[in-house]
Amino acid sequence: MRRLVFLGLLALAGYFAVFGGEYSALDARRARAELAARRAEVTVEERRIDSLQARIDSLRHNDEALERLARERYGLIRDGELLYRLTDTERGEESEESPPEDPR
Repeated sequence: MRRLVFLGLLALAGYFAVFGGEYSALDARRARAELAARRAEVTVEERRIDSLQARIDSLRHNDEALERLARERYGLIRDGELLYRLTDTERGEESEESPPEDPR
């Protein structure tokens, strides 16, 4: 009889350790999974930061990269160059017949 009570209490303690309480084995497992997910997110963001930092360094120290950005994003040109803008005539936009005159 004592053995049966001991085994019952042992089973109850095992059940409580796995499923019950605030710090059960299931809660610990969920916390470990969440921690792994957050670490993966941190790794992705660290890579993104490194990429952006490399771009910043490139723009600060490489004049060609800075010029390429200015040309592509802002449409800047050098003195003496002509800028040609192509439009899509299928969408109903009219194209310019002649290039703009040089204001010099």
